Amino acid sequence: MDPMTSASRVARVAGVAGTGAVAVATLTYIGIADPHHPGFGFPPCPFKALTGWNCPLCGGLRMTHDVLHGDFSAAVVDNLFALVGLPLLTVWLVVCWRRRLSVAPPLVTALVAMVLWTVVRNLPGFPLVPTFTQS
Repeated sequence: MDPMTSASRVARVAGVAGTGAVAVATLTYIGIADPHHPGFGFPPCPFKALTGWNCPLCGGLRMTHDVLHGDFSAAVVDNLFALVGLPLLTVWLVVCWRRRLSVAPPLVTALVAMVLWTVVRNLPGFPLVPTFTQS
């Protein structure tokens, strides 16, 4: 067996394990801490700080917290796009990758959808406003 192949395999497994550990730790923190309250520990959205608009992913941490707690109605209010659109985009990208198709159509579609979602969610009177509780 070629030692480089063995070392490469170990590096790949270590990378996957490390990524998984970081993902589990992040989800644990988001599940335990409550991003609906100030002082959550993540910096504010730079897009919102610069423009005053909710970006396509604003409310994503709150949505993740709500999903981890089984509160799907609150998750829909916090960020419907991230809840539905990102999993669909992921599936589409995996299908394209597995079939060796171009990933350009899903990425262009995602970009257009993100721009449209940003505009629509910032219109006055839009009913799905991310929840943020002052305490």
